[in-house]
Amino acid sequence: MESNTTKKKKTLTYAEEVELSLRKKFKKNIWSRFARAINNYDMLQPGDKVCVCISGGKDSMLMAKCFQELKRHNKFSFDVKFLVMDPGYSETNRKLIEENAKKLQVPIEIHESDIFDAVVDIEKSPCYLCARMRRGHLYAFAKEMGCNKIALGHHYDDVIETILMGMLYGSQIQTMMPKLHSTNFEGMELIRPLYLVREEDIIAWKEYNHLQFLQCACKFTKENQRNSDKESASKRLEIKALIAELKKTNPFVESNIFKSVENVNVDTVIQYKKHGVKHHFLDSYDDVTTNE
Repeated sequence: MESNTTKKKKTLTYAEEVELSLRKKFKKNIWSRFARAINNYDMLQPGDKVCVCISGGKDSMLMAKCFQELKRHNKFSFDVKFLVMDPGYSETNRKLIEENAKKLQVPIEIHESDIFDAVVDIEKSPCYLCARMRRGHLYAFAKEMGCNKIALGHHYDDVIETILMGMLYGSQIQTMMPKLHSTNFEGMELIRPLYLVREEDIIAWKEYNHLQFLQCACKFTKENQRNSDKESASKRLEIKALIAELKKTNPFVESNIFKSVENVNVDTVIQYKKHGVKHHFLDSYDDVTTNE
């Protein structure tokens, strides 16, 4: 006969099940990499107040859950707020974001703007303008909330794709930085805590927990997508396909792309730019003796 002192197993809520999956099944590929990025790139300091920016997609909602986990177990004190900036979502998309936040127990604050309406008639690069405006609104709303940092959900694959796109289509070597000081909002900083997390692992986490998120939040995309936007989207898809093809013969190609911007040898670069100033190798060519 079972003892009366035997404790009944606690029934977990859905949100708690999702959190448990981060600590157990996805500890190595998501949680540990999230924590490593925070530590490696010195993204958090005691007393920080971080605004976690939630777009409604899988990446930003995962980031929100990781921050909640970090908040419970971190060794120093920091605050976190969860911001949804509504640029003019359709009623369906807005409802999906709210339902997911409730289901995952993420206490979001929604701030509204009219960005979609402001860019709908823009003929040249409307997506670029929209992204710029959204970033500005995020900083402004975060500052109103008393935050000194905003966290965006860009992941490892975004980083390596950006590197290749810059080289092949932008004629430059650059990367998506893990953190940046804001040039327009004094005292504000942008951080990317999913910097080391692979997209395939985010998708696996989403599917394991039977979650459905927004694919694209823009209500004009299907109806009014411009050729320039299609071209930009196709370029990123082309880069994804290129990386996948290269991986067939070189399984390390993704990490090699990532590490290439960590191992830049300026002694072998013809020209580089620092703080907006260009430096040519001939400027100091005769200053030192080099070996062939």
